[in-house]
Amino acid sequence: MKKQSKKNIAEIKKRFLERYGAATTELEFASDYELLVAIILSAQCTDKRVNIITKGLFAALPTVEAMADSSVEEIASLIKSCSYFNNKAKNLLAMAQNVVANFGGSIPHDEASLKSLAGVGQKTAHVFMIEFLHQNYMAVDTHVFRTAHRLGLSSAKTAVKTEEDLTKAYMSELAVLHQAMVLFGRYICKAKNPLCDSECFLADFCQSRSNFKPA
Repeated sequence: MKKQSKKNIAEIKKRFLERYGAATTELEFASDYELLVAIILSAQCTDKRVNIITKGLFAALPTVEAMADSSVEEIASLIKSCSYFNNKAKNLLAMAQNVVANFGGSIPHDEASLKSLAGVGQKTAHVFMIEFLHQNYMAVDTHVFRTAHRLGLSSAKTAVKTEEDLTKAYMSELAVLHQAMVLFGRYICKAKNPLCDSECFLADFCQSRSNFKPA
């Protein structure tokens, strides 16, 4: 696959910002605790489904302390319509207990501390810092990975390496570009039946319709 020229990379950024410059996450939250839980739940689950689940979850467990005092069984029963709910319940309980025990009950806001929590890897930490703190990070989920590869912005085999390519290519306004690529991949540059001819505003840069996935 041919990598895009600097001119094309700049034009792709310009179009993304024109289309999605004011975009924010579709996850619903009212605090850093709620956002982190929602992001953890969103792995391999749609934001729409997560928003349905968290209404009941946060009514029952409104604080990180309440979640820490809960049990895997209770959390699992509250998120059972989510993919991999048993594993996510274990992670949520461990995350909450770690926050209470080691961070005074306050969700940490730095990458290293966030990544020390159960269920929080680099992507989750970066999404949190993007959405809650509006910091200049890139996060690569399946939508961003697919979009980056179809547009020739990366040929890396992993999400982490793809993140490095995008960060190097764009450097600034990464948080907005992350959200733009998520929405673009979710609604236009879809894995199946992408809307190449009817709605894509970047079709002239597309190099492949393959459904790229991280290794």
